Amino acid sequence: VFNEIEWSVAAPTASLHFTKELLEKIKESGVKIEKVLLHVWLWTFMPVETDNILEHKMHSEYIELEQDVAKRLNTYKSEWKRIIAVWTTSIRVLESFSDNNWILEHWSKDTNIFIYPWYNWKFVDAMITNFHLPKSTLLMLVSSFAWKNNIKAAYKYAVLNKFRFFSFWDAMFIKK
Repeated sequence: VFNEIEWSVAAPTASLHFTKELLEKIKESGVKIEKVLLHVWLWTFMPVETDNILEHKMHSEYIELEQDVAKRLNTYKSEWKRIIAVWTTSIRVLESFSDNNWILEHWSKDTNIFIYPWYNWKFVDAMITNFHLPKSTLLMLVSSFAWKNNIKAAYKYAVLNKFRFFSFWDAMFIKK
């Protein structure tokens, strides 16, 4: 329901958990839905192969944030409304364009932002995401948001309850 432009090598998998009907119900409840753009490339799914994560060279992806979307998101943030990002790539867009004063800029660029434990979060307050592969930058991103022990507990629960991992029917909601 979110994929509109064909360039990415992967579908926005977290959005596989949404239908047009569900999105309408969400909107009717007062939630505002804004769209950002990130083109996912193949190296998104490459594992981190360095022992020291600071030595990992993060891949680059093309992102866009339109001026009117940035303005609305900045307004929501200034009104203390919670910013919930759907999918880790949406998070990378928002955190790439945000400054330390919780203000989003708008433009188009490549980003190689690497979000890992101890990252200083600037804009996102909660997320909906999938369960991610071990040693992936996406798992590190999620762990930086919800603390490694919390993520380990969530994965243990998912395994014990036979969740389907890596795209279908495996979403989780995480808040700070």
